[in-house]
Amino acid sequence: MPAQSLQERIAGALVRVRNNRVGSDVVSAEQVRDVATTTDGRVRLTLLLDPADDAALVGEVRSAIAGIEGVRDVRVDVRDSSSAAGSPPAPKPPAAGRSLPVMGQKPKSQRAAVPAPTPVAYPNLGHIVAVSSGKGGVGKSTVATNIAVALAQTGARVGLMDGDIYGPNIPAMLGVNEQPEVRGEKIIPLEAHGVKVMSLGFLVERDQPAIWRGPIIMKIITQFLRDVMWGELDYFIVDLPPGTGDAQLSLVQATHVEGALIVTTPQEVSTGDALRGAKMFQRVGVPVLGIIENMSYFECPHCNAQTTIFGSGGGERLAKELGLPLLARIPLYPQILQGGDSGTPIVVAEPASVAGRALLDLGRRLVDLIGRSNPATV
Repeated sequence: MPAQSLQERIAGALVRVRNNRVGSDVVSAEQVRDVATTTDGRVRLTLLLDPADDAALVGEVRSAIAGIEGVRDVRVDVRDSSSAAGSPPAPKPPAAGRSLPVMGQKPKSQRAAVPAPTPVAYPNLGHIVAVSSGKGGVGKSTVATNIAVALAQTGARVGLMDGDIYGPNIPAMLGVNEQPEVRGEKIIPLEAHGVKVMSLGFLVERDQPAIWRGPIIMKIITQFLRDVMWGELDYFIVDLPPGTGDAQLSLVQATHVEGALIVTTPQEVSTGDALRGAKMFQRVGVPVLGIIENMSYFECPHCNAQTTIFGSGGGERLAKELGLPLLARIPLYPQILQGGDSGTPIVVAEPASVAGRALLDLGRRLVDLIGRSNPATV
């Protein structure tokens, strides 16, 4: 019996990924499009998602393909199936030997192909920088908030977009929480500490859970970029949720991200997740500017002795593995937590503290990394 081709093995793996909404696998439901492979084991495909589909399908498809022998890299481009012309055909039972639609081939259903979203340039936003982490609880939002305020203190025009759809904490950290004004069809961002800010937390009740699926997340992020009156900015900081999910993919598909900052703690469990986060950005063509190690150590206020509560060296090892700079080692400092709860970032409350200095230096390093330029006007 001849050996199966990679395309056939991909088809065989995907027929085991079931979409409970339609009661069949993703291949029979014709949700898979444009499967492209390379001789060195790279796979890229398009997955059509209906707003009612479970967003976990993306991870299941990715995992199914990644488990195939010989596959070394998988990229799944998510598209909204509602933008395709015509109604989806009734699901068909999987058949042995069924082939997948390959790049350049016309789908058997004859439906119009779903166009790939083209990232839109927003030159008025200046330098767009994403702040991300592999896992939650590492202080990513704290770092993003303090970087934005530190940049504003230099005289730069700064916007901060809370892209953490599932846990929008930026309003509390900046001490602003009110319904933004709408003028015409534009949302007016709130301002705090010299930073223009927009968050889903301004638009939903505090106790309302964010149960969002992939296509909806894409729409929210696009609206925050397009329909908010940001004005002319020098820097646009985007605080993303932890992990490598829909929000990260939506952002890089919606606009041109100049670079990403990865926040981790020294723990191996944190740096392992941060590694995957960094690799995700690199694979979608977004340069990672560097690694930030948060909660690096606790400095005794009496004797200045440093204690590495969460281990040591994790951020430096991760930076070396990726060939990136370790941009900052931020200490565990109780006043950071207090400032975040009260809406006063540490770079405002205690700029001369060891944590305040570390975050202010980080802001200056970011300026050096991406440089200052006058954004083009629209």
